Amino acid sequence: MTESIIILTEEPLTALDVENVTDLYGPDDDVELVLLVPNDTKRNLFVDVIDQLTMLDIPGALKEFAPQPDAKTREHAAQEVLASSLAALAAGGAKATGEVAEGDAVASLVAKVTETGARQAVVITRPHAVADTFRQDWANQAQRKLGLPVLHLYSDSGFIGDS
Repeated sequence: MTESIIILTEEPLTALDVENVTDLYGPDDDVELVLLVPNDTKRNLFVDVIDQLTMLDIPGALKEFAPQPDAKTREHAAQEVLASSLAALAAGGAKATGEVAEGDAVASLVAKVTETGARQAVVITRPHAVADTFRQDWANQAQRKLGLPVLHLYSDSGFIGDS
């Protein structure tokens, strides 16, 4: 019987991300990875600026004040993240499918875990200092709603978030 691992990401998966995810199961396990990419992360301007400043990224903080992309541009960007991430997973030998998540990212993750009876949920994001510190990040939100552990990995690193 094929088991599922649901992955929610806001960033294109890298080779290191693929390695981290495929290390979660053995070569003999029949596992399908289901990738969710939100088309709108619904970030908060103030929180995003603070996140950038905590990382001493002044240009990144200033970039947060730029106009936000429209729905069509966000959808296209999400499709690009999905396509490149699925390609990275395939290159890493993983069996994976994916979709762009409409609406709330955490609600989409919870729904997909419930629908598939997934054995594990994984959230891959860049660090978000404010949300991570106050346990309001996607992994913590999903963990509270699902009642089971959710692995939070920081994109393109071996670091695990505190969820």
